[in-house]
Amino acid sequence: MSPAGNRTYLVTGAASGIGEAIVARLRAQGHTVFGADLAGADIDADLATPEGRARLVDRARELSGGRLDAVIASAGRNLFDPQTVKVNYFGAVATLEGLRPLLAAGSDPRAVVISSVTAIHPHDPAIADAALAGDEPAATAAAEAALERGEGHAIYGSSKNALARWVRRTAATAEWAGAGIPLNAVAPGTVLTPMTAPMLAAPGVREVLDSVIPMPLHGHAAAHQVAPLLDFLSSPENTHVTGQIVFVDGGADAALRGDGAW
Repeated sequence: MSPAGNRTYLVTGAASGIGEAIVARLRAQGHTVFGADLAGADIDADLATPEGRARLVDRARELSGGRLDAVIASAGRNLFDPQTVKVNYFGAVATLEGLRPLLAAGSDPRAVVISSVTAIHPHDPAIADAALAGDEPAATAAAEAALERGEGHAIYGSSKNALARWVRRTAATAEWAGAGIPLNAVAPGTVLTPMTAPMLAAPGVREVLDSVIPMPLHGHAAAHQVAPLLDFLSSPENTHVTGQIVFVDGGADAALRGDGAW
């Protein structure tokens, strides 16, 4: 989908799942791609920590010579743990904000982040609102409180809800759209990745998951089936799509909300 010509990309969560799939696709097209993950990538960085986020930006600047054409923030966790909101929201936002100056120096710059169809599920307002306020200690405390109430399942969706809302709030600003940088989110349904494999293998969990994320079109997706949309949104071909949460969910959003989205 991307036109000819070498572009320079930074992809987080590059060692597995959707991140690994988009890295493979872009490299096969001849693009330069710097992958980041906890270990075994071009950049090793823990996005749950301020130090890891700073390391990502510093190393990306060094490796790229100070310019990137696109950033795809794919790193994420789905654990009943406050670390989930640290990576999924604060790590993703720090990635995009920290690398924005490198995008501003690039050609036809683009940014995409992975949200989730669970962003439309009921969420914990204390987690999401604290995240959107930029208050990481409060968001972490709210996640811990959810765990204590036996509602650890809400942490993931709440982090993705906050991230989707951040994209909507941020994309049309002078720093992004005003600087010619489209910013979008892709919201997958259930994707077959190492992160989801343990859940899908647990007795009875697949049935519960399919009831809350119904995917009438072709069922669960493979990671490589999400990659083409990321490719387009991060390419020069995308001239006017920004601030959108694009669902790649086999129809789950439509099944759950009908025309309620409009």
